[in-house]
Amino acid sequence: MIKTQIQLPDELYHRAKAFAKTREWSLAETFRRAAEDMFETYPHHPDSFKEWSFPEPRNLGWKTMDAREMHRVTMDDMEPQLP
Repeated sequence: MIKTQIQLPDELYHRAKAFAKTREWSLAETFRRAAEDMFETYPHHPDSFKEWSFPEPRNLGWKTMDAREMHRVTMDDMEPQLP
């Protein structure tokens, strides 16, 4: 087992200490169980770290312009940027 030191905001420390006391656990046991619970709740998914890109635009019912034309019109309508 590895011994470590952590820093907590006062409020979180007191809440964790009170939580541990009601269950008759040590503070270390409380944090071990919290870490185990976190890893069960948020398992590591290697696929979730793939490079992300914007999805293709959906057809929202515009009958007069496609996505490229809409983009061009929007850019044309922008205020000029100051240098």
